[in-house]
Amino acid sequence: MSAYIIDWLSLLGRWVHLITGIAWIGASFYFVWLDDHLLPAADESVVKKGVGGELWAVHGGGFYHAQKYRIAPEVLPRTLHWFYWEAYSTWLSGVFLLVLLYYAHAEIYLIDPRVAHLSQSAAIGISLAFIIGGWVVYDALCRSPLARRGTWLGAVLALLLGTAAFGLCHLFSGRGAYIQFGAMLGTLMAANVFFVIIPGQREMVRAKQQGRAPEPEAGVRGKQRSVHNTYFTLPVLFTMISNHYALTFGAGRNWLVLIAISAAGLLIRMYFVARHKRHERGGRTSPWAALLGLMILAATAAALAPRAQPPLAALDSPASQFAAIQRIVAARCVPCHAAAPTQVGFSVAPQGLRLDTPESIVTHAAVMAPLVQARAMPIGNLTGMTDTERSQLLDWIRHGAPH
Repeated sequence: MSAYIIDWLSLLGRWVHLITGIAWIGASFYFVWLDDHLLPAADESVVKKGVGGELWAVHGGGFYHAQKYRIAPEVLPRTLHWFYWEAYSTWLSGVFLLVLLYYAHAEIYLIDPRVAHLSQSAAIGISLAFIIGGWVVYDALCRSPLARRGTWLGAVLALLLGTAAFGLCHLFSGRGAYIQFGAMLGTLMAANVFFVIIPGQREMVRAKQQGRAPEPEAGVRGKQRSVHNTYFTLPVLFTMISNHYALTFGAGRNWLVLIAISAAGLLIRMYFVARHKRHERGGRTSPWAALLGLMILAATAAALAPRAQPPLAALDSPASQFAAIQRIVAARCVPCHAAAPTQVGFSVAPQGLRLDTPESIVTHAAVMAPLVQARAMPIGNLTGMTDTERSQLLDWIRHGAPH
């Protein structure tokens, strides 16, 4: 398949993934917000019909009245709206991108020989093991007696996810490890919908249709998985955009960065979920979860900040320096970053960044520095940049990119 076709498939796949992801997360966030803002029904006749809570809202020039039944209404309405295709479409488009880019081009995006010497088949097998095995372990924990103690379940899940982050970052490239972690969490979320939430809802509907009293356990299990999904959301969104930020996945201890930013996202989401119920606490919500999340982000940013470098040694004349740099860039960067890339798998320069002229090298020196420093470029070190070349290129940039 030509690189041009792959680029178009990637573009369309990412577009669909983004659109459906917005729809899924938007619906998820709304229903969590709605559930947490319900108030006891004021009309006693409504309460007798089984309504457990209600909410009035105004939006788009109209008033809305939402009601939630404790279990189910006496008579099911003719039209009952479901929310699940957003989740399935997001997961399917994500799998499409995972296969198209990270599996079909594992040597570029997934494997880094400096991290672990893996064949393409081994890398794909490990990836699938984490994704499928992650769901098996998570689902077993949620069905175990531990599920009755939410705090303990959360602590065990956090420990296992942290271990998974560590393992992935010691098996795959930083870029690949972060995407794999997000794919694993995204699979947990979609599987929660497919295997637990929707089957439970279908059973409740079936019971009403057959004249049976619906079992409340199905609703309780669905509620648990729905809450888990809302806490997974921000870490998953971070991994989706992480490939644009080499300072994270290219860090020396990138596994710790992944854990820290995921934990920060979780804490910030916890704050907003708690804030939904501030009416139960006189309008007050403790800010400590959000503050802790922000402090973790600040500490991570400080830890990743560039360190002061020792004074530079005397360098050759600007012309001879630049000639050496051009040779390095031509050998290690231009195969991808050119008007017509020669590196297999690329039809256009990544991010539109071209380095095939002296002017473009000087212009983009500041852009190159963090990527070269983080070893994110060359991607997967496909062109074999040596440590000496990397140091020489960085020293030249630090010296002001003389030419």
